[in-house]
Amino acid sequence: MLATSACALALASCSGGDKASAPAGDSVSVGVLQSLTGTMAISEITVKNAEMLAIEEINATGGVLGKQINALVEDGASDPSTFAQKASKLIESDKVATVFGGWTSASRKAMLPVFERTGNLLWYPVQFEGNECSPNIIYSGAQPNQQALPALEWAVKQGYKSFFLVGSDYVYPRTANLILKKHIEKGGMQVLGEAYVPLGGTDFSGVIAKIAQAKPAIIINTLNGDSNVAFFKQMQAAGISPKTMPVMSFSIGEQEAQAMGAGLVEGSYAAWNYFQSLTGDANAKFIAAYKAKFGKDAAITDPMVHGYLDVYAWKAAVEKAKSFQPDAVRKAAASLGGFATPMGTVSFAANQSLIQKAYIGKLKADGQFEIIADSGQDIVPEPYDQLAFPGKTCKL
Repeated sequence: MLATSACALALASCSGGDKASAPAGDSVSVGVLQSLTGTMAISEITVKNAEMLAIEEINATGGVLGKQINALVEDGASDPSTFAQKASKLIESDKVATVFGGWTSASRKAMLPVFERTGNLLWYPVQFEGNECSPNIIYSGAQPNQQALPALEWAVKQGYKSFFLVGSDYVYPRTANLILKKHIEKGGMQVLGEAYVPLGGTDFSGVIAKIAQAKPAIIINTLNGDSNVAFFKQMQAAGISPKTMPVMSFSIGEQEAQAMGAGLVEGSYAAWNYFQSLTGDANAKFIAAYKAKFGKDAAITDPMVHGYLDVYAWKAAVEKAKSFQPDAVRKAAASLGGFATPMGTVSFAANQSLIQKAYIGKLKADGQFEIIADSGQDIVPEPYDQLAFPGKTCKL
C-alpha cells in the first residue's frame, strides 16, 4: 500500500515510462537506481524524478559529447541486497557508463563492492555518516561536519544541553549518533537516551515512553523512510508534539512533510544543505521545471537537488575529461571548480565530496521550511570525524 501511495504522491509511475528518450545508435547509457517500492519509496521516487529531469534537460540541449543519454531505471526496493544486484546488472549486463542513486548507507555499503570490483562510478546524493572514502563514489550529500555537527552547534546555541537520540537501526543513524555523542560529551552536555528501531519499523511505544521519562531538551531524529510517519503520529498520541519538545531531523524534507501531513511535524527542525525556500534564480528555475513536469503541488528536497546536480556534474566531468571512462571522469569531477546549481555555485573537494553550506530550517504549516540559521560559509567536507575516528584520513 505504501509503495502505491508513495508513487501517487510523487506524481510519477514507479516503473513504466522512465527511460529518457535517446536516438538509436549514438547514445550513452546510465543507471538510475532508487527505491521505487518499500519503506524508502516515500523519499526516493522524487530523487529519481529529479535525476530524470536533469537527463531530459541535457538531452534537449544536445546531450553529452554529442551523445544522447539513455537512462535505465531500476528499483532498489528499499533492500540493500537488491541494490547490489541491480547495480551489478546495470554495470555488467547493461554496460552503463555510470550510476546515479542510493539513499540509505546500507544500500550504499551493499553497492560499494560492486563498483570497486567493476571500476565503475556511483553518484550518491544523500547525507551520510562519513567514515568512508572510495574512489568509486562521488559523495554529493553531506558529510557529518556539513549537517549533523552544524545542527548540534545550533542546538547548543539555543541553550539545549540534554539530548535523546532516536534512529533507524543501520549504519548511518548509529554512526552519526556515535559522532554526535563524542561531541556532546566533549561539550560537557548529556545524552539522556538512545533508541533504534528496524528500518521501516512502526512500533515506537517503548521509545516514546523512554523519551517521556528522560525529558530531554531536544530529540535528534535519524529515522529514515516511513518510520517517521509512525514516530510522529505516536508522539502526538502520547501528547508530545514538536512544539512542546523540539525535534531535529536529518532525513525529513519537504516531500516527507507533505506525505506525512505538515500539521504532524509543524514546528520541528531539520538540518540540510538545501531547502526549497532558498532564494535565487537558479533555484526558482529548477522548481518551476520540476513542477511543470511532476505537478504544481510537488515538493522539492535536498536529496532531489543533489541527485539533479549529480547528473549535471557528471556531464561537466565527462566533457572536461573528454571521456566516459569512470576513472577519468572522477578525476575531472574533483577538479571541476565551481559550477552552478539550484543551491548555488558549488564544487567537489579532492576527496570527491561536495563543498556546501549547512542550513537549519523550521517547518511551517504549509510544509515549507523557514531557514532560521546557516553556516555562513561553505563547509569543506571531512569524511572522518577526528573525535570518533582519530587518525583516519581520506586517501584516494
